[in-house]
Amino acid sequence: MAKTLVQYIVVRGDLNWPVGALIGNSCHASVAAIVSNLSSSSSTAANTAADADNDTVEYIKQLDSMTKVVLKADSELELRQCCQKLDENNVKYYLWTEQPENIVTCLATIPKPRAVLKPLLSHLKLFK
Repeated sequence: MAKTLVQYIVVRGDLNWPVGALIGNSCHASVAAIVSNLSSSSSTAANTAADADNDTVEYIKQLDSMTKVVLKADSELELRQCCQKLDENNVKYYLWTEQPENIVTCLATIPKPRAVLKPLLSHLKLFK
């Protein structure tokens, strides 16, 4: 039986932005986290299979059953604290900075088993 993989996205809740803009930034972060971990040392297709994160490869094979959890951070500081916790636990992620404003808006983890990610981010509430 295949393990259940999930991607967590953490969005800043303190930004007074339209929900559509935040969803767009979340989508950018999600794609960036996945694509950047298909090949850790090169952006060429030839090296993708050898360098790719195995969970990320497996996740994108499950197009009809991808699972994401979207959580809310109350501030940029709280979002950066999530980054620190992920770093401490060797979980890769992509921190999205909206340009040209240079505003950090969200992060997306690479896909991992829920049992790995949930304990690291369980203090956050669902984004509503």
